[in-house]
Amino acid sequence: MRIAFAFLHLLTLGIGFYAIWTRANALKKVKDSSGLADVFRADNIWALAAMLWIVTGLWRAFGGLEKGSQYYLHSSIFIFKITMFLTVFAMEISIMRTLIKWRGMYKRGEVIDLSPARRFAIISHFQLGIISIIVLLAVIMARGGW
Repeated sequence: MRIAFAFLHLLTLGIGFYAIWTRANALKKVKDSSGLADVFRADNIWALAAMLWIVTGLWRAFGGLEKGSQYYLHSSIFIFKITMFLTVFAMEISIMRTLIKWRGMYKRGEVIDLSPARRFAIISHFQLGIISIIVLLAVIMARGGW
């Protein structure tokens, strides 16, 4: 079980990274509603990856699969890692709310103001940078550093 959750947690990183990258690129290219299908598809993959990442991460840290919650709660690098993840999540809130709104408007055939798309693409790239830092922190933590 421990290996399966660790594998899924790491696999989810790749899926999530790909999804955010793809969504950012789709957002940069979107000119009208016809390009939103690619944005929505990538965003769905990112949502699935984020959910799996959260579930597997919490289960690994606090479900008795790894070193135990005391270890993680007293690890400054783990706290920093979680802070970085929460930063990614906070950056996602505006994007998530807007894309949910756009999905509804798209289904109803309404005109969508796509002006935030470029900003969301930039935010997505920042998220990728932060996720890269999270991976570095995980490697340091796994090797007993800090």
